Amino acid sequence: MKKFLNFTFYSSLLILVLTFTSCQEEFEPLPDGEEQQEAIMANSSTAQLVEKTVANDGSFDNIVDESSCFNIQFPYKVEVNGSPINIESVDDLHFIEEIFDAFDEDEDFLEILFPVTIRMADYKEITIEGIDHLRELALECKEGGEDDDIECIDFVYPITVYTFDLNNEETGNLSVGSDKDLRSFFAGLDDNDLISIDFPVKLKLYDGTVLEVNTNAELANEIENAKELCDEDDDNDYNDDDFTQERLESYLVECPWLIHEVKRDNQLQTDQYIDYVMNFSVDGDAKLVTIVNRAGIVYNGTWSTRVSEHKVLLKLEFDELVDFTLEWYVYEIGEGKIKLYAGDGDKIIMYLGCDIINDDPTTLREILKECSWVIKKVYYKSEEVRRLLGFEFKFMPEGVVTLSNGDYVSEGSWAITANEQGRLVMAITMDQPEPGTMDPTMDSTESIISFEWPLSELRQDRLKFEIPGTGYELILQRDCNGNDDGDVPEIRNILMGGEWLATLTSADGTDNTNSLEGFTFAFEPEHMAVATLGDMGISYPGSWRVLRNSDGHLKLYLNFGEEKPLVEITDDWKIDSISEDKNTIVLKDYSDYTNVADATRTLVFKKK
Repeated sequence: MKKFLNFTFYSSLLILVLTFTSCQEEFEPLPDGEEQQEAIMANSSTAQLVEKTVANDGSFDNIVDESSCFNIQFPYKVEVNGSPINIESVDDLHFIEEIFDAFDEDEDFLEILFPVTIRMADYKEITIEGIDHLRELALECKEGGEDDDIECIDFVYPITVYTFDLNNEETGNLSVGSDKDLRSFFAGLDDNDLISIDFPVKLKLYDGTVLEVNTNAELANEIENAKELCDEDDDNDYNDDDFTQERLESYLVECPWLIHEVKRDNQLQTDQYIDYVMNFSVDGDAKLVTIVNRAGIVYNGTWSTRVSEHKVLLKLEFDELVDFTLEWYVYEIGEGKIKLYAGDGDKIIMYLGCDIINDDPTTLREILKECSWVIKKVYYKSEEVRRLLGFEFKFMPEGVVTLSNGDYVSEGSWAITANEQGRLVMAITMDQPEPGTMDPTMDSTESIISFEWPLSELRQDRLKFEIPGTGYELILQRDCNGNDDGDVPEIRNILMGGEWLATLTSADGTDNTNSLEGFTFAFEPEHMAVATLGDMGISYPGSWRVLRNSDGHLKLYLNFGEEKPLVEITDDWKIDSISEDKNTIVLKDYSDYTNVADATRTLVFKKK
């Protein structure tokens, strides 16, 4: 059985070592004297490698604190683009990334709500009262992975450690079960103290490989070799997600890809290439790629990958498409998206199109027939048509579709086809135009939603259709009438339980409540709503519905048309809170303010 010496950094646990010395007779005896005992000084290079291996890794929350030398201890609170978020686990950090990734061209804001507690590399905890103190500590951490800790290899616990004096007499032993325990044990030792580890010891590499070492020399060698084996992801670029070359190649050929954004030579080329379809394939030793434009014309090329400095590169070569012909740094993969970057701002962003580029319409057809589908957004010539918010489609067998909202019902036909790219298309033809002001350039009998809508996003509970280059867009939210969701019918009953006043409406911190003064709101069955001005005043018909959206949020859809002032509350509001007495409902909307820090819209209803 072999022994290994380690060293320490702090004197806070010196009492631990003193306890071992005073209680020497209570410990297990040293291993058999016939076995070699190895000892090294606490300031040796081997001990320093172990120190760096067991140091606390603070890089996992760089999206918040921008430092790999420490992490913020859970729980704490932040505000992201004005939205408050409780950070209670690593999963909540992924939620911040999702908000940042929602729009590729917006500017994101994150504010930490102090005080917070941070944990340093030696596991020491410090209370931070403000951003200036946090930034001061972050500046002490070198960017680019030079925060000293070694993350590509770890100890497998438990490990037994021994302390002994220069006469080879044991002064104590301890079984440690974590990096923190091992680091804390060392913290009480001086540079000249001796310590050994009970060999053999197991180590685990970043890829799950388990190694066994039997001497100090083997231990030091394995740690040294592992230092550069992986990307420790210590930089502040939270979005350069870790992946392997093999994973990228498998992901590329999994399904067709839809081009979402292209930028070359500081010129945005998205309008030209949006919704082009890219297909990667492997034919023996040949790696082939095709791009199909919106008219169905096919461009042929080749692709290859390689790894350089822990980064995966994707090389595309086409005879005609020069904007794509380049070796690209693969910046991010996952969540149905790949981001490619090159040079000074060149980029390609594309989305997975497994269910969108599909010659089998069955999946989309069956999804549409399962439940009702509510209009969340409609854009006509790039202008949002707010008067159609909350209208309900019912897609029925035999190609019949109805569009309704309260007492309005229109009938038409529908079918699922495919266009020249092989992309699924929802063709809708309504028998009459939707209610409300019509575009003066349209025929009076023309329907805004009567189109062949190419599918651009398919989920079980949310569908998005776009006609590229035209400014036409349709987003539908699934509504199964609150089935299996007790909150939805309960909130409906609360709203129908009396008349309501708008006691607060604000945007960008500006109070606009006066605009709705005197209005009484009644929420009636069949999604009908009425806003009445004064006790005997004019009544304005509208519509409402409660549902849970694709992100799991409870929503109140309000639609009072496009006339002021009620147009200001026509929106799909997030139900933020309901008072215990059920007499006050607070609604929030962040959708129009994603670029503005601390900006939200608020609407508060109070029972009359």
